Amino acid sequence: MARSTRQAVATDRLDDMLTRLKLPGLRDQLDTLLDEATRHDLSMRETLALLCEREIARKDQRRIEMGLKVAHFPYVRELTSFDFAAQPSVDAKQVRDLAAARWVANGENVLLLGPPGVGKTHLAIALGRAAITAGHSVLFVTAIALVASLAKGHAQGHLEERLITYIKPKLLIIDELGYLPLEPDAAHLFFQLVSRRYERGAILITSNRSVGEWGTVFGDAVVATAILDRLLHHSHAVTIRGDSYRLKEKRRSGLLQNTAAVEAKLIEAAKRGVPT
Repeated sequence: MARSTRQAVATDRLDDMLTRLKLPGLRDQLDTLLDEATRHDLSMRETLALLCEREIARKDQRRIEMGLKVAHFPYVRELTSFDFAAQPSVDAKQVRDLAAARWVANGENVLLLGPPGVGKTHLAIALGRAAITAGHSVLFVTAIALVASLAKGHAQGHLEERLITYIKPKLLIIDELGYLPLEPDAAHLFFQLVSRRYERGAILITSNRSVGEWGTVFGDAVVATAILDRLLHHSHAVTIRGDSYRLKEKRRSGLLQNTAAVEAKLIEAAKRGVPT
């Protein structure tokens, strides 16, 4: 058999084997990778290591892309784009430690607390993306959407199915808890979810209310205490103080005047009897 014919047969067999081994990326890039190995004068063992590294990298990238899609993040936010200088109350080292996602692996919780617009959702998404990169499944949902989904499942007799949806991910991110108070029934459903995830799956919650105000949020101090008892047992709290990013940008652009300056003008005008 001629050399060229043997090479063609070997190539076909190799393509077939790589397909059966579910290594299509390696199959499609094989010639390029072998050329690279030849240029760098790699040994057979080094060449095999190169092929494995590239296949693992390809699979990791596909896993991350799928994880990001399933997570349902509302937009892209990275930790590298968070302005720690603008929010000095945030411990940058603590946040970067959280980005390693060890707390997710351990089934612990994170509370991001602070007024609207200070970057809580930004950090939540960034930490969620870091968790996906570390190999964990993540689901992002607003508090209002979450309780509405649970309430609907309860009303239709499918509560267990809905709970499983929110129990299954290794990390559940609940955004904007506290912006609207919850009905008593919704608070009890929220408790069921937290209780089921306790010490099994990690939860990250963003809230504009301090934990001392959660009795008002849930409309029931007893339920709020039970929820906090489970959330705070293994938890990391990040409290952000400061002005809203959005208001800062509007002030810089001149779209929003400084509040104190506006008040001073109104007072001065009133003294002069000038209509405002």
